[in-house]
Amino acid sequence: MEVLISTLCIVAVIGLLAYIRVSLAVSSVVIIATAGALVVAEQLSPMAVAVITLLLALINIKSLRRALLSKPMFKVFKKITPEMSSTEKDAINAGTTWWDAELFSGKPDWQQLQDVKINRLTAEEQAFLDGPVEEVAKMINDFEISHELADLPQEVWQYLKDNKFFAMIIKKKYGGLEFSAYAQSRVLQKLSGLGSVLSSTVGVPNSLGPGELLQHYGTKEQQDYYLPRLANGQEIPCFALTSPEAGSDAGAIPDDGVVCKGMWQGQEIVGIRLNWNKRYITLAPVATVLGLAFKMKDPDGLLGDVKDIGITCALVPTDMEGIQIGRRHFPLNTMFQNGPTQGKDVFVPLDYIIGGAKMAGQGWRMLVECLSVGRAITLPSTSAGGLKTISLATGAYARIRRQFKLPIGKLEGIEEPLARIGGNAYLADAVTKMTTTAIDLGEKPSVLSAICKYHLTDRMQKSLVDAMDIHGGKGVCLGPNNYLGRAYQGAPIAVTVEGANILTRSMIIYGQGAIRCHPFVLKELQAAFNEDSAQGLKEFDEAVFGHIGFTISNFFRSVGLALSGSRLTSVPSKAKNQKYYRTMTRFSANLALLSDLLMGILGGQLKRKERLSARMGDVLSQLYLSSATLKRFESEGMVEADRPLMDWAVQDSLYKAQEALYDLLENFPIGFMGKVLKVLLFPFGKTVSKPSDKLDHKVAKILQTPCETRTRLGEGQPWAVNDNNPVAIQEQTLVQMLKVEPIYDKVCQGLGEKLPFMFLDHIAKLGLEKGVITQEEAQELVKAEKGRLLSINVDDFDPQVLSNIKTANVENHQAA
Repeated sequence: MEVLISTLCIVAVIGLLAYIRVSLAVSSVVIIATAGALVVAEQLSPMAVAVITLLLALINIKSLRRALLSKPMFKVFKKITPEMSSTEKDAINAGTTWWDAELFSGKPDWQQLQDVKINRLTAEEQAFLDGPVEEVAKMINDFEISHELADLPQEVWQYLKDNKFFAMIIKKKYGGLEFSAYAQSRVLQKLSGLGSVLSSTVGVPNSLGPGELLQHYGTKEQQDYYLPRLANGQEIPCFALTSPEAGSDAGAIPDDGVVCKGMWQGQEIVGIRLNWNKRYITLAPVATVLGLAFKMKDPDGLLGDVKDIGITCALVPTDMEGIQIGRRHFPLNTMFQNGPTQGKDVFVPLDYIIGGAKMAGQGWRMLVECLSVGRAITLPSTSAGGLKTISLATGAYARIRRQFKLPIGKLEGIEEPLARIGGNAYLADAVTKMTTTAIDLGEKPSVLSAICKYHLTDRMQKSLVDAMDIHGGKGVCLGPNNYLGRAYQGAPIAVTVEGANILTRSMIIYGQGAIRCHPFVLKELQAAFNEDSAQGLKEFDEAVFGHIGFTISNFFRSVGLALSGSRLTSVPSKAKNQKYYRTMTRFSANLALLSDLLMGILGGQLKRKERLSARMGDVLSQLYLSSATLKRFESEGMVEADRPLMDWAVQDSLYKAQEALYDLLENFPIGFMGKVLKVLLFPFGKTVSKPSDKLDHKVAKILQTPCETRTRLGEGQPWAVNDNNPVAIQEQTLVQMLKVEPIYDKVCQGLGEKLPFMFLDHIAKLGLEKGVITQEEAQELVKAEKGRLLSINVDDFDPQVLSNIKTANVENHQAA
């Protein structure tokens, strides 16, 4: 009995020390003191204390620990650690970690998040949004673009060039705008409210492409020549990476560049003979300069001993002999310029390599580093902008459209998808605000960019499905007044590009996150690959024993937080939000613990267990989405009227995190261990609920009722009324419909009967005849009826018109 009591006492002390993360040295002193006290209480023998002391001395005296423990462990670790390709190393080393590392720590420092100041627009950036962006909004007719021109009008192209829409990332000294990442996001959000053709056309040159690569890696000569021409629109760039043989596995591109001698401007030089076949390249059909990724080879050793130099990036003018551009793809009826490009025996000098000859073979590192930024801005921002516009448009339609003698938005079956749309819109804007702020602070968040790309495009696509269900035939029938159909058709494009979402979820988020965000794994790997064995052993010793302590801490933290209902932790003092912080802290400890267990059980095989990896990535992702949503709510002053939107988004994310953890334990590699862990981590079962029906009702009501909260939800989108903006017109109609409801009620009371809420012009006439309303009130009813019909009616066409549209599109594609 004494042994059991003493063992439990020592385990309890170890657990407490590990929970609060006391240092190894201090913990050792406390454990020895506890053992000594147990000897005095005659619960433990002096011999046991001596053994405990010797073991702790072995762990604390680094020279002994290194020689007796770490050295044999290091040998085994090096043997079982799989070799990493150069592309894998580049991907892992690319970018930086930020709040994602805190979420992986098992004990996030919430004060660090509280201290982040969300970025704001400068006066210059706001003026651009209020001026050129508003102006181009008036020039966009999405139906004309999609059904008649199959392209942006030429005057829009010229306006974009003249006003430097393609130069938001280019520094001012080269003639660019040099906007912050936050400002770029706001611009793209607003443009996405006008259609994906415009936002894609502007987004791509400001994302991964020649401009970004040149600024980071270009030679001075390349920068001085190309950047001013890109800034003023003289050059239209594209970047060609994807090929028929290499899509998601971009590192497998077969396109090559062979170092050889050739003639250039009348002289024989050492250059590169390029051959490529690329597809899905945005702006390729109209590009004047092509950023090209290829595998560089030097079979004759003209540059040195290395034959396979590796992936390289070059800038190639598209008017060179042997280059084919101009043909277009037709991506789901979305008319942005996208197409293939081929090159046959195109000879270029070595100084066409971005950064010059010294950057040969560095292309993959360049790409993944730049992608860490671009992928966090363009697609997440266009998704957020689309969600914000759709949320207000769908809410307005649900309030205007009536069935069963009431607005359809009051039907519970409609409230459910409306709430999802509104909650997702609030969350998406929160995520873009926080992530672009990180970029403006100097971060290159490779893991977070993958999280943002996957989850915002995914939520956008699912929200479009919800919106289409609510709109019904209004969304199905294409035409000038359909603001939903093309977005619905084109949603899979965002899901597919810049790393297909399936790949991003199952391989990238956790595959990079487990190594980059974990405080010790990357250090262990770097030690294993260190060519200096002595230094490698020293680094490994520090990392592996830190790792062991980290795992022990997260085990006790996970169990303690589960048993206490997440109350045994310090969180920010925002009373109503404390439950969210506590749950996130608990799930953070679970994430860290399960990561270590999975890596210990599966080792290098974990990256092949993609469904396990996907679930772990889901936990990390949902914790980030929840953090960003809370950050937005608190940084905007915790307005109580906005709370339903925040509550919905956070509850939805944390519920999904819980489901991912539970599914993981159900499918744990060692079944018995999974069952034990489920009892330890979820002793009371699932404790996080998804948003309730009552909360759904609150969010749905916000979307249907003009108010400050609704205005904040759609902030920054194109709401200026013009003939080409059916969403803005419908917003105007919503206000008008609510304005005339009391007038309608007055007429009904005067007539002594409840009339159907339709034919409002006729109701106006009846009200005048009865003398119960004024002429001005009658005019308001007539105005409301005109807007109501415009909102609920769908477009129809003469058959010949549809035939002409088809013919015109075919002719435009052939001409292109």
